[in-house]
Amino acid sequence: MTEPSSERPRILIVRLSAIGDVVMASGLIPALRARWPQAHLAWLVEPAAAPLLTHNPRLDELIVWPRGEWRQLWRMHRYATLLMRFREFRSRLRAGRFDIALDTQGLLKSGLWGWLSGAPRRISLIGREGSQHLATERVRRPDETGVPRRLGSEYRVLARHLGAADDAFQPDLAIGAAAREVARAALRAGSAGLTTSGRYAVLCPFTTRPQKHWFEDRWIALARRCRDGGLVPVLLGGPGDRNAAARIAAGVPGLVNLTGALKLDESVAVVAEAALLVGVDTGLTHMGSALNVPTVALFGSTCPYLDPGAPRSSVLYEQLACSPCRRNPTCGGRYDCMRALDVDRVHAEALRVMALPAPRAEGAR
Repeated sequence: MTEPSSERPRILIVRLSAIGDVVMASGLIPALRARWPQAHLAWLVEPAAAPLLTHNPRLDELIVWPRGEWRQLWRMHRYATLLMRFREFRSRLRAGRFDIALDTQGLLKSGLWGWLSGAPRRISLIGREGSQHLATERVRRPDETGVPRRLGSEYRVLARHLGAADDAFQPDLAIGAAAREVARAALRAGSAGLTTSGRYAVLCPFTTRPQKHWFEDRWIALARRCRDGGLVPVLLGGPGDRNAAARIAAGVPGLVNLTGALKLDESVAVVAEAALLVGVDTGLTHMGSALNVPTVALFGSTCPYLDPGAPRSSVLYEQLACSPCRRNPTCGGRYDCMRALDVDRVHAEALRVMALPAPRAEGAR
């Protein structure tokens, strides 16, 4: 492993997509900044996750790959325009004169962009698509046999590979002032008695896969308990979750339903000021841990980590013989792993994490 020729290296972080993974990988920003305080840090990302990074003053440059626009050009058979856009984007990357390209995704698309950046030192996680062959250095994902997997563990091993101290890796989400104001206004509009003093509970029931969901009747019961305990329940999710959110909201008078109503950075702002977050394996849940909000994560068919790396975060997970099944459930739609998490247990865990002392604030800055 060679060191950059300058103490001010130009570093390109490539993590294109998956909101939760961008949240977890954000710990690379303070880790690399601690390693090289004068470095130029750039991040290459797709549009959906870009709002998570837009407001971060510890990033020098955000490069957004307009993948959706390129797909549209392909579907419209506008190949000449697509080729021109590709060349322009590649030229922009090359103009960055990056010393290091860090492929944190380990996919062919991320490996290609690291290679096309022209960085002489290209570091990649070893992945399933062979992208590591485009790198000059290959890093194995951590072997966590017998120990709880930690939030962002694969990104932590990349930081260590570059000489960053373990304790410098902390998820780093920055919230813009405008996003905070929009979030607060939405909360006030949803509940006349709700202030921004932190007395609300964010519930995040929605993902793209039904086997990762908890059950709607249990969300209703949990929301009622939060409300009766003095916390206004607030639902968060995307536009595609509106129908399911409406069913839950109908069973809980007083619930604030913000599903599909906020942009991503505005949702982060809602999470940041919550007294509690309960959610399934989704990016919003990972934000709770990243922002040091008392968080209870409900995992079943997937288990991205068991150690959230935050003192007031907890993971509830039942290790059944069939779990984690990921994309291939074998239970005939019963989702036994999630069914094992009853309302009493989840509520008790929520009360426990809320009672823990707050750490020194260092997440949202």
